[in-house]
Amino acid sequence: MSNYTVESTKVETIDGAKLHTRLFKPTEEGDVKDNLVVVLVHPFSILGGCQGLLKGIAVGLAGKGYKAVTFDMRGAGKSTGRASLTGFAEIKDVIAVCKWVCENLSSDRILLVGSSAGAPIAGSAVDEIKEVVGYVSIGYPFGMFASILFGRHHKAVLSSPKPKLFVMGTRDGFTSVKQLQHKLSSAVGRVETHLIEGASHFQMEGPEFDNQMVDLILPFISSL
Repeated sequence: MSNYTVESTKVETIDGAKLHTRLFKPTEEGDVKDNLVVVLVHPFSILGGCQGLLKGIAVGLAGKGYKAVTFDMRGAGKSTGRASLTGFAEIKDVIAVCKWVCENLSSDRILLVGSSAGAPIAGSAVDEIKEVVGYVSIGYPFGMFASILFGRHHKAVLSSPKPKLFVMGTRDGFTSVKQLQHKLSSAVGRVETHLIEGASHFQMEGPEFDNQMVDLILPFISSL
């Protein structure tokens, strides 16, 4: 028998996009550890990013007692609206889903987790939502070419005082370890990094690292 259940819903943004959203939660209500909810933000919609890429992490977290929410950003999957090139419209998507979490799941504590392009988008929402208590980035595209699209997102997360964890493969094609360290040297507040030896950017989006991501996220939650 599965140790988690999934419910689907639609969440509407302030500008009218309807987002296909899934809630993963422990099968037994008594297995829920606390009222913290993990909201996961998927990779770049324009390159085929969708919430399905984060299912493995969401399932792993639900199996460990945490409610986890995935959603298709505007223009992805079954969500309406049009994806933007720079990810600024999608900040509204993250805010809308977090608002839905607070109103419908009786939660006042949210951990935002962003993967690839989802990391800068989630990072720009961190201080827009008072209930967000921490942030995890998986493969933040800090590199020079990625910064053409996402560079204007950097300041928001680096200047946030909320605790942050940056996870990256040492062979990430978008950001070098040196670029990551240089960027994080200016970050405010508590900043943790975890480098995965030999892993590439797109490998980190694949299912082979899902369990490792869960194992990194759980102690970070405990520290919040």
